[in-house]
Amino acid sequence: MKILVLCTGNSARSILLESILNRHGAAGGIRAFSAGSKPAGQVHPQSLRLLAERGYSTEGLRSKSWDEFAAPDAPVMDAVITVCGSAAGETCPFWPGAPVRAHWGVEDPAAAAPANQPAAFETAYGKLLARANALLAARPETLDRAGLQAALTRIGSIG
Repeated sequence: MKILVLCTGNSARSILLESILNRHGAAGGIRAFSAGSKPAGQVHPQSLRLLAERGYSTEGLRSKSWDEFAAPDAPVMDAVITVCGSAAGETCPFWPGAPVRAHWGVEDPAAAAPANQPAAFETAYGKLLARANALLAARPETLDRAGLQAALTRIGSIG
């Protein structure tokens, strides 16, 4: 199962969820990717710090455009999850096409004041980890399209 995690800047929340799903979902056949509609151009340093502190590999993580996943040779996604919050009138990208779509909104930890960013990133990571664990517990690889949609929608309210 291939999951694309979208956000606007692809530097914080989407990177965190991509890493979480790849680490914890690999045994169930999940492969996650992330992208942004307006990529920041680099992964937020606090994202890298938090992931490294928890033993995640940060190798290969980069802020990239969703255009990479719209190319003809791009992997075909089974699901697209947007993780944008509502802070500062943030606009969340919309992915066209046939994948199952869900919104797991989380406020942008990078928008916090610098002194508050470590705590904001911890909060975002905790919410995303709880949702990822709920998804993995639902065994998404065994669900049909309707079941996957229902699970993703329900999980988006956790947290």
